[in-house]
Amino acid sequence: MENGYINPAPSPLRKIITVASIAAGIQFGWALQLSLLTPYVQTLGVPHAWAAFIWLCGPISGLLVQPIVGYNSDRCTSRFGRRRPFIVIGALSVSIAVFLIGFAKDIGHHAGDSLERSTKPRAVAIFVVGFWILDVANNMLQGPCRALLADLSANDHKKMRTANGWFSFFMAVGNVLGYAAGSYSHLYKIFPFTKTTACDIYCANLKSCFTIDIMILLLVTVTAVTTVKEDPFTKQIQDDGSKESTPFIGEMIAAFKSLKKPMWILLLVTCLNWIAWFPFLLFDTDWMGKEIYGGEAKGDAHKVKLYGDGVRAGALGLMINSIVLGLTSLGLEPAGRLIGGVKNLWAIVNFILCACLASTVLITKMAEAWRQHHGSPLTHPPFNITGSALAVFGVLGIPLAVTYSIPFALASIYCSSTGGGQGLSLGVLNLSIVIPQMFVSVISGPLDDAFGGGNLPAFVLGSIAAAVSALLAILALPNPPKQVSLSPGMGGGH
Repeated sequence: MENGYINPAPSPLRKIITVASIAAGIQFGWALQLSLLTPYVQTLGVPHAWAAFIWLCGPISGLLVQPIVGYNSDRCTSRFGRRRPFIVIGALSVSIAVFLIGFAKDIGHHAGDSLERSTKPRAVAIFVVGFWILDVANNMLQGPCRALLADLSANDHKKMRTANGWFSFFMAVGNVLGYAAGSYSHLYKIFPFTKTTACDIYCANLKSCFTIDIMILLLVTVTAVTTVKEDPFTKQIQDDGSKESTPFIGEMIAAFKSLKKPMWILLLVTCLNWIAWFPFLLFDTDWMGKEIYGGEAKGDAHKVKLYGDGVRAGALGLMINSIVLGLTSLGLEPAGRLIGGVKNLWAIVNFILCACLASTVLITKMAEAWRQHHGSPLTHPPFNITGSALAVFGVLGIPLAVTYSIPFALASIYCSSTGGGQGLSLGVLNLSIVIPQMFVSVISGPLDDAFGGGNLPAFVLGSIAAAVSALLAILALPNPPKQVSLSPGMGGGH
């Protein structure tokens, strides 16, 4: 029983799979955000140094929206259930947001943006509004979806592990589909209306990707909310007849006061881990287009084409990354036992993350040396350079699988004795994810400018943070009890 909500028997597996499939729609759009939106915003005339600030909306919304939505969905008394109203509102909001992002150039052009000017202020304004709505909606959608899976599992631990496994599976499906769509340069031919006077082929492909995203997300959401029913929630009545009510801020403060030393160490290691990850997650495809392929987001037509080819190659790399991530997730628990505990596993993969981020400097220097030797006109770099870059994407799938699973499992273990529950413990852990993203978003642009532009300074910062995170995991982070299963599937999100 949870605050007046009586858990029924665990739901059939088919209902859990149906709800978990929403993760494919969420992650399809998130994959498009990571692979295409940083390059796209630069085509609107936003400088590279300022592109990072647009990504601030993700961590800010994660910092505020996800805990508030989770808190209120726990107490929602709608006749449609606690979670489904938030899932429906979130899915509709995502659809509106990606429409605004995809059609920003067209709407901006009709509102007065000049095609001759490189900066399109109206399109930028529409894009930013859509981007903020998208991040708020993603956070509104993810939390209640995971909570509904927990409700359907009815505190059956085996069922919960199964539900998380299916959620992780559909995350991988969404990633692969999203990155595959982003890497296909002729997708716009399926939707001919996407190519317009204001929207070139790259823009038309982006619109086509987001059109598919809307279709997938609405399909899985409508299927889930119409076939999986919830019992309405009734607030618990205290002995004096008043409704039980604990303020949200009060619960968060109480959660922080009750944190033990292992949880504080976990928050610190997680924070450093995400400082390492976010530069690459935000700028990986931009790195492929600019540093590896030698292109530019705007200007000379030939360099713009090279940049677009590099971005699509980066999307292919992200698809490879997702495949490796999914396969690695299946072997995390036996790997942890083999090397003496999950903290050792986390440390080892953080050293792998450190090495991969550092290797981007070497690969970039190889590409620059090749372009100097080759001269003009520039063509695609040779296979040894592109293959090395794609190998970095693939290998990074191994530490990303650990990042998406072990910190969330450890948070549940460490907080189990405080009475806060899974939702509150993950909400606390979420702060150690969104705060690093805000830090990286603010510092990466000025850092890149200070060293002559480009993405390498932020990648080097990430490499250093990964090494420190690995050392802390080995030296300070305690191992959880051996009998606790660390099943993956809790990762993702903002």
